[in-house]
Amino acid sequence: MQIYQGKSVFSGIAIGKIRVYKKNERQVKRVKVENPDAEMVRFEEAKAKGIAQLGVLYEKACKEVGEANAAIFEVHQMMMEDDGYNESVENIIKSQGVNAEYAVATTGDNFAQMFSAMDDDYMRAADVKDISERLISILNGDNTDASLNDEPAIIVADDLAPSETVQMDKDKVLSFVTVHGSLNSHTAILARTMAIPALVGTPLPLDESV
Repeated sequence: MQIYQGKSVFSGIAIGKIRVYKKNERQVKRVKVENPDAEMVRFEEAKAKGIAQLGVLYEKACKEVGEANAAIFEVHQMMMEDDGYNESVENIIKSQGVNAEYAVATTGDNFAQMFSAMDDDYMRAADVKDISERLISILNGDNTDASLNDEPAIIVADDLAPSETVQMDKDKVLSFVTVHGSLNSHTAILARTMAIPALVGTPLPLDESV
């Protein structure tokens, strides 16, 4: 038997199968493009779709965790419309003549580093990464709102974004355990509100069955 320790987000006991959840992360390649204007159009279309998706998540979160906790998705929408964020993406596309995916990934990394050095209750590095990953998934044509769970299980993951936490079917999530995360992260706050027993900051061998 293996025992793992971490910081308790919401106390409780869960017994069931463990499902190791790994994000379908792909390495974003820097690709030179012949038509930067076309990439700008792709970015604008992805941004519009992302804002619409976040609106749906906000409505879902309002019903499940209340308006105060759902507000993070309004903040995510605002970030997608932020002048500084958008200007960074646009400048990278135009000045380097590269694909929109690369410009979004680079901007996301830069902004995440900036927010990690700030004590901001409304926007954290994990939130910026969540926003950028959503845009990249849309640009790649991936399904950004797939359910994490098909049957009752304890979800084990490297980390979970706020959007992933809200998309969980509470009837099928017995608990979740993550390697990263903090007690004041938006994901932890949502877990407490959803009354899901959870541990964060727990070292786990995610490459093995646990």
